[in-house]
Amino acid sequence: MKSYALFQQYIWLVNTIHKYRKLTLDEINQHWLDTDMSEGLPIARSTFNRHRDAILDMFGVIIECDKKDGFRYYIYNAEVLEEDSIQNWMLSTLSVNIILSESKGVYDRILLEQIPSDGDNLHKFIDAMKRGVRVKVGYRKYGSQEIKSTMTLEPYFVKLFNKRWYALVKFPEPDGMLFTLAFDRIVYLEITEDKYIYDKDFDPTGWFRNCYGIVRDNDVPIEKIVIRAFGKEADYLRDLPLHHSQKEIAHEEEFSDFELILSPTADFWTPLMARGATIKILQPQWLADEIKKMHLEAAKLYE
Repeated sequence: MKSYALFQQYIWLVNTIHKYRKLTLDEINQHWLDTDMSEGLPIARSTFNRHRDAILDMFGVIIECDKKDGFRYYIYNAEVLEEDSIQNWMLSTLSVNIILSESKGVYDRILLEQIPSDGDNLHKFIDAMKRGVRVKVGYRKYGSQEIKSTMTLEPYFVKLFNKRWYALVKFPEPDGMLFTLAFDRIVYLEITEDKYIYDKDFDPTGWFRNCYGIVRDNDVPIEKIVIRAFGKEADYLRDLPLHHSQKEIAHEEEFSDFELILSPTADFWTPLMARGATIKILQPQWLADEIKKMHLEAAKLYE
């Protein structure tokens, strides 16, 4: 069997079990036989078990069997399939690659957004993370190619946000401050031989859990945000939540209210402003005042 066909089966299996939460092998085969991949043949138990092992090895996704619940299979570590996880990204990327590989005749009709690779710097940074060594970075100001500063830093993790790669780095002790760098402003990056000790208790996902994007400001406290969305904007927010904490708390014919728990830093204001008159900030009042002020200032430009 061709490798892409196997990948396709692995991805289908993970997505199907994750979608339905718990399924017996017979129930899995009912869905499987509805696909073109099956060619009318069910998945044998031995094949299914080999697929489970391969999925664990390749993606770190554990498919367990609940013998007390009718021998139903489920994703034991479903948290790895959350939106920002590397496993979810890998599965999504493979899904797209498989679709594209079978669409050679219509390449010119499949339009994709460009995601910057950031070349060697991203590769070097990840290599330094694996080796546990510090990096020397030359960083430039916005809008300038001149190096603003040269720093020796400890690489902690990378994050893709709004089509830009960012690095969370740490100054060596005794400073020990963690902060974020944008890869497109790194002029050069050099791997050193200086070892550092990565804090095994550090949680990269948790670091930005209460942030909108990549800005974490301890001076902006975490609080409840309530947004009223009018008309179709409510549907858009349901389909594409602004934050993982978002939940719908009220629904009327003309509007719906959504609650989010996060630190409302300035980068969170941008998507609120972009929605114009389709949303209204109900709380906190200070944020509503800021958004109103910026809309009024923007309106003056058209006078």
